[in-house]
Amino acid sequence: MLNSIKKRFYFLLASYFRFWAAIRLRSWNPKIIVITGSVGKTTMLHLVESQFGSRARYSHNANSAFGLSFHILGLKRKTFSKAEWLKLFLWAPLGLLKPLPKEKIYVVEADCDRRKEGIFLSKLLQPDITIWLNVSATHAANFSKFVDGKRFKTVQEVIADEFANFARQTKELVITPNNDPLIRKFLGNIRAKVQYVDSKDLVKYKVMKDRTIFLTKSSQYELRMIAPMETIYSIKICRLLSDRWGLKFDNNFKKFSLPHGRGTPFKGIKNTLIIDSTYNASTASMIAMLKTLNKIKHAPKYVILGDMIELRGVEEKEYRKLLAAIKKTHYDKLILAGPRLQKYIYPEIAGDKKVLSFIETAEVKNYLIGNLEGGELLFFKGARFLEGVIEHLLKDPTDKKRLCRREKVWQKRRLKWKL
Repeated sequence: MLNSIKKRFYFLLASYFRFWAAIRLRSWNPKIIVITGSVGKTTMLHLVESQFGSRARYSHNANSAFGLSFHILGLKRKTFSKAEWLKLFLWAPLGLLKPLPKEKIYVVEADCDRRKEGIFLSKLLQPDITIWLNVSATHAANFSKFVDGKRFKTVQEVIADEFANFARQTKELVITPNNDPLIRKFLGNIRAKVQYVDSKDLVKYKVMKDRTIFLTKSSQYELRMIAPMETIYSIKICRLLSDRWGLKFDNNFKKFSLPHGRGTPFKGIKNTLIIDSTYNASTASMIAMLKTLNKIKHAPKYVILGDMIELRGVEEKEYRKLLAAIKKTHYDKLILAGPRLQKYIYPEIAGDKKVLSFIETAEVKNYLIGNLEGGELLFFKGARFLEGVIEHLLKDPTDKKRLCRREKVWQKRRLKWKL
């Protein structure tokens, strides 16, 4: 009941919290850097944090109309219960009584899960600098009905228009990669300066089992994560920001803290190596990580994929893109988990004896526990609680705290899925 009310009156309810958050934000008055786009936002935020450190405040675990207002007001959702909402309503005005943050820079991750969320958040934040990373069909189910064949011919155009609201509200500078024509299309008629970042000087991209190296004509960068090639844009943007504030840049990102579920390596049972990329499952991120996986030299190599969700209206089209990427991926075994993968992907490659398909994620867990011989690389990407499979395969059980979705609400849902 509460969820249906929240969905129907999403912005009306969010406006209450935004009202109080706006007062507090204007009183604080920091320089605001917004990071937006379909994928890679959290990694970008952590890259910036590794360079700026305590000079800035960061919107960890908050990127939505509700989440960012909560973060500004110092409110935290803990139980995700119905009763907690009443407390949040009562505590929101009290957020104005808290001491203002001392940091003069606020680095914000901002997402657009639905139509009008971009304009809603951009009017609250009014960024000084916006970093717009990319556009893909994430949360397409909430945007597909706005494709009218006139103003918007594709769902990606609707999503791009939503992200563009942050650029339109930006006061000083918009920074974006130069490889996305859709972003260029929607950056017309904005008041801020636009700075494009390219990757033409990247001469070597090397992916190892626990880190990634980017070698350009002038510098070498190293990240302690399994990072797709597109991450070079984020690294360069991070360097631009550091130079703008006169900071010494650390090419090795020694203070970089890896976000959970985004290319995280773990030691697994039977001397296996686990790469956990289970946090999200958009087409762009799936394809990027499959390309990255091809760079890692290891045998045997298992690829475990879960469904991509929230693609209503473009589902078949997006799965065709994924199928093309899968066919270019080197693996010793491919394990599919979910009804969508079984519908769109498995029939096309069912003749390959290296491919297995399961509906339930628990079946994947049981298969791996019963059939691993030892020494395999296990790459996980996709939805349907694949992190619950990884939890049962960790060599050190305490590593589960470094998996995504650790809150009690997710633990209860995984139990229902027998994970």
